[in-house]
Amino acid sequence: MFAFVLRRLFQAVIVMVAVAFIAFMLFQYVGDPVVFLLGQDATPDQIRTLRADLGLDQPFFVQFWHFLVNAAQGEFGLSLRQGAKVSRLLSERFPATLELAVVAAVMALVIGVPMGVYAALRRGSFMSQLFMTLSLLGVSLPTFLIGILLILFFSVGLGWFPSFGRGDVVALGWWSSGLLTADGWHHIVLPAVTLAVFQLTLIMRLVRAEMLEVLRTDYIKFARARGLSDRAIHFGHALKNTLVPVMTITGLQLGGLIAFAIITETVFQWPGMGLLFIQAVTFADIPVMAAYLCLIALIFVVINLVVDLLYFVVDPRLRVGSAGGH
Repeated sequence: MFAFVLRRLFQAVIVMVAVAFIAFMLFQYVGDPVVFLLGQDATPDQIRTLRADLGLDQPFFVQFWHFLVNAAQGEFGLSLRQGAKVSRLLSERFPATLELAVVAAVMALVIGVPMGVYAALRRGSFMSQLFMTLSLLGVSLPTFLIGILLILFFSVGLGWFPSFGRGDVVALGWWSSGLLTADGWHHIVLPAVTLAVFQLTLIMRLVRAEMLEVLRTDYIKFARARGLSDRAIHFGHALKNTLVPVMTITGLQLGGLIAFAIITETVFQWPGMGLLFIQAVTFADIPVMAAYLCLIALIFVVINLVVDLLYFVVDPRLRVGSAGGH
């Protein structure tokens, strides 16, 4: 177990260094930060002085080393557009994005898993066919179109939910939460549904496919021969053995929800990191772009590590294999 964790941590470090290098290359090839800071009317002396102050006159690998050290401390300099520390901008926006992603992920799991189980156990029924048809729509429709349709129907037409913003939030130290207010929940419903639709259909189809595969295995036949009830077979044996691939997809999709909430946050003007990143791309705000890239990579690496560790809890075969290999 310890060797497994150590190996995964080493791989995580390699991935983060590679992502940091890609982020660092943004500073080299996407505009000149000195020109952004001083403007087009700066004199050569001013440019030379600021370049020396920022360390941009040093060799490439020296600059990259300084970038790595600062990134490890969570420092990415100042935003070229807002003139504030990038770390502070991200820390202000991160709670909104995380809450939106978590609510969408929980929604996708709570609805998707039961739908997948039902579609597998009652695959010839009308409801099962309806679920599969709806899942095709959920996979096919682009996220921005789903968001616009929800706004048109529930905000403009019925007036049930607001179409933009986060609503009232409660400050808990540096963290701000909208999940502690009724207005916050009122605002998060539509963006969370928009973000959850694709994940929900993906989880439902995955659970259905894995459940059907498990129900064909020999040990399920043996369980039936022993006289176990359908409930014990379906939920005590079959469903449990579908959890490993579901955990993999769910873990990766949580990272994907955080990383790719950009479109949803833009449609609903949700004040999260995705909207900040879109604004950074529009204004070529390289420090914010680089920090966002590194943070998303870190989230994926941590989630992958957690999912790998959960394998040992869910699947005893992995523990036996690990012990045998040791």
